Amino acid sequence: MNNDTIVALATPSGAGAISIIRLSGTEAIVIADKQFKSVVGKKLSQQKTHTIHLGHIVDEEKTIDEVLVSVFKNPNSYTGEDVIEISCHGSNYIQQEIIQLFLRKGCRMATAGEFTLRAFLNGKLDLSQAEAVADLISSDNEASHQIAMQQMRGGFSSEIAKLRAELLNFASLIELELDFAEEDVEFADRTQFKELIERITFVLKRLIDSFAVGNVIKNGIPVAIVGEPNVGKSTLLNALLNEERAIVSEIAGTTRDTIEDEISIGGIGFRFIDTAGIRETKDVVESIGIKKTFEKIEQSQVTIYLFDASKAINTLEDVRIEIEKIRNKYPQKPLLVIANKIDRLDDIQLANINTTIADVLLLSAKTGFGVEQLTNSLLNLINTGALRNNETIVTNTRHYDALLKAFEEIQKVKYGLETGLSGDLLAIDIRQALYHFGEITGEITNDDLLGNIFANFCIGK
Repeated sequence: MNNDTIVALATPSGAGAISIIRLSGTEAIVIADKQFKSVVGKKLSQQKTHTIHLGHIVDEEKTIDEVLVSVFKNPNSYTGEDVIEISCHGSNYIQQEIIQLFLRKGCRMATAGEFTLRAFLNGKLDLSQAEAVADLISSDNEASHQIAMQQMRGGFSSEIAKLRAELLNFASLIELELDFAEEDVEFADRTQFKELIERITFVLKRLIDSFAVGNVIKNGIPVAIVGEPNVGKSTLLNALLNEERAIVSEIAGTTRDTIEDEISIGGIGFRFIDTAGIRETKDVVESIGIKKTFEKIEQSQVTIYLFDASKAINTLEDVRIEIEKIRNKYPQKPLLVIANKIDRLDDIQLANINTTIADVLLLSAKTGFGVEQLTNSLLNLINTGALRNNETIVTNTRHYDALLKAFEEIQKVKYGLETGLSGDLLAIDIRQALYHFGEITGEITNDDLLGNIFANFCIGK
């Protein structure tokens, strides 16, 4: 790790009320001290850590801005180094003047995620916690925020570290046996070892299975709204979003392409996709839209099938058959069936719909009746029990891949114990499992891995 002092804008670029410019490194306080003139004549180097000071940033005789300077001395800072944070006025000109000044005085521009990388290298965060920082910044709903906060506090890594420590203990005993191979002794209690492997297997399976939930929560759950033309798909999208996002018209085939937008329901992000109506058509452009509709159904986690109850009241059997076709084509995909425009029907007709079509939701996208029941049904489809119970949920693809590999190696160890495999061969599989555990928390790293992870961070974090 180099000892450069780095500088970057820590708040979003662009004009605003205030901006924060961050410095970190061995010379951060020294460099800042030379350019900062306290209103009461203080020297930053003589101040206690975690203190804030009012003054001006100056370049020779030129005053750039009145600022507040926060001092964080090593090792009690985010990066574990000396850190200075300058709160200045949020003018683009002021931001750049201050940054350029520090670049001339011995700093260099921070690369993407370099502050957090230094926090990892200095032992302030493990690797999974560092990755959670990026997830926290990008979280745009309550659920993804909650998962990122739990991971950043070490919920996931502490669980992995505990398993790794226990496995490492047994690995040491197995390795010790190899030194006494001629004396045929066993230091590792095989019964206890089997119990540990069973426990690790159980935890790994739970974490791997949680990725199915965690991944959609992190990225938003795609929901395709499908049906024949002019049944109210665009009106439903507008009702869900509470804005006129999609064009609504009495003319069939208005929606020629897919329209997507995302909202948060009960803290979970849902990405609704309004698709072109499904029908036989000779219109080339509309045909392309219908083809895209089926592609979006393939990509979605949930499908909403919408039909116009006022027009279909005499052809409900045909509607039921169409619904069964979609269910048979996508048997693993949850399907919500909605009878729209029920404001045009009487009680007898509504009863007929309920009798003919199973588990149908009655809705009027125009008046908003039934929209709340629909959102509740969507939430019920998502397994958020683990989230409510504050269990660990895996959202990171790299972690998921490492867990799968660790699980594979643990199964080899389990098989080796059951078949009486020799200690030297057992040790190889155990070391591989330990390697994949270490990949998650950062005990095992390489420059390429770190480069890939921190390249996804924003500058200044």
